Amino acid sequence: MKTIAYIALTAAALLAAGAHAQVTVKDAWVRATVPQQQATGAFMQINAAKDTKLVSATSPVTPVVEVHEMAMQDSVMRMRQVPALDVPAGKTVELKPGGYHVMLLDLKQQVKEGDTVPLTLVFEGKDGKRESVEVKAPVRALNGSAQPAQSMGHGDHKH
Repeated sequence: MKTIAYIALTAAALLAAGAHAQVTVKDAWVRATVPQQQATGAFMQINAAKDTKLVSATSPVTPVVEVHEMAMQDSVMRMRQVPALDVPAGKTVELKPGGYHVMLLDLKQQVKEGDTVPLTLVFEGKDGKRESVEVKAPVRALNGSAQPAQSMGHGDHKH
């Protein structure tokens, strides 16, 4: 009887795992702010085993978190909120300065280099099911490189 229960439990676990988008977030980081600055960006690389889209994000450091795009429009660089960001299966989508990013608005306090900003990213699959991914993004200096430091692997997360 134990063998049947074990097989049933294993099968259920495999089916549940297959139902998730299996999103991986790597090299997450947030740009530091100066005193009184009320907004900053979060950047990362997102990969998913199945087609999905980033539909929202939250963070305890601010009441307002939005997915944004920066793009040239009439020879002017403009930033705008997007309702969702597609993450095609097997392709890495990079959120980076000057492109797509997660915007943290109405910050409660300064975000300083060395801090860690918790983020909850919400993804939605083609089937309408949602998956939350928890990310801990280290804060880098204002003049910090977009490339992660070798020692900053703690910004990686797999779900």
